[in-house]
Amino acid sequence: MTIRVLLADDQALLRSAFRVLVDSEPDMEVVGEASDGAEAVRLAKEKAPDVVLMDIRMPGTDGLAATRQIGTDPALAAVRVVILTTFEVDDYVISSLRAGASGFLGKGSEPEELLNAIRVAAAGDALLSPVATKGLIARFLARGDDGDGPDPERAGRLGTLTGREREVLVQVAGGHSNDEIAERLEVSPLTVKTHVNRAMAKLGARDRAQLVVIAYESGLVRPRTD
Repeated sequence: MTIRVLLADDQALLRSAFRVLVDSEPDMEVVGEASDGAEAVRLAKEKAPDVVLMDIRMPGTDGLAATRQIGTDPALAAVRVVILTTFEVDDYVISSLRAGASGFLGKGSEPEELLNAIRVAAAGDALLSPVATKGLIARFLARGDDGDGPDPERAGRLGTLTGREREVLVQVAGGHSNDEIAERLEVSPLTVKTHVNRAMAKLGARDRAQLVVIAYESGLVRPRTD
């Protein structure tokens, strides 16, 4: 299956570079280019891409607002957004994840990291950020927007999970892959995948990135401060 990619960046030179890179892969193709967030949302509806590479800072409708529009549109539920940031440590990371992004990637990443991020996002298999550590993500999630602690609504929804699904969710929030979780819990990777999929369905999560947000915002997982 060919992964359909939409590029959203206000710099034409960067879009051209990304297009050359993506189109050079046999399993990918660029289906459109947008120079601002509004155009990205329009093209997402028109082109039905699998993945949108979204620059967070663009004139007019920025990448964050565009990501939120895509993430809340039922017709675009299958579209995954990877936020591109100038700096890996970026104040917009947590807002991006909350807006519905599948992850984030520094613009200085190696080409192979970018291509891998597209493939991972398309598969919905993992949180994207090859450089960022689990602690970095935790700190952003801990900071939040208001500092009021765990979200009661998020916490209440955890009651729909089985004990094993909660265990798996904790491991997912720790940044572990299905294989790593399987080894830790002494079950098969297929069993882990089943638990992850069930947790996503029960919690209304689009992908593993959203599971991580829910795990932290519900208070199930406490961020480390060291």
